[in-house]
Amino acid sequence: MIDYGKQRSTVRPEELELTETKVFVSSNITEVNEDETDGQPGFTGYEFDLIEYDKDEYIKIQAEKNADLENEITQAQIAMCEIYEMMG
Repeated sequence: MIDYGKQRSTVRPEELELTETKVFVSSNITEVNEDETDGQPGFTGYEFDLIEYDKDEYIKIQAEKNADLENEITQAQIAMCEIYEMMG
């Protein structure tokens, strides 16, 4: 994983961009409109956080997140069953 931190672009980035071997994740995308100041050119575009993953690394992270979510859903279902049994 490479965290590039805040980046800027005149083109709105995709939240998820896939290449043959890499995955780029852009988050916190905001529009930026800065006027020219003291001879410095202005900027109109987008600012965002950018992280690059190897494709296999990204797949592993997503699989772990899915497993965590499945576990949370199972725990919630068990809790609902227990509540239903107590009420019935």
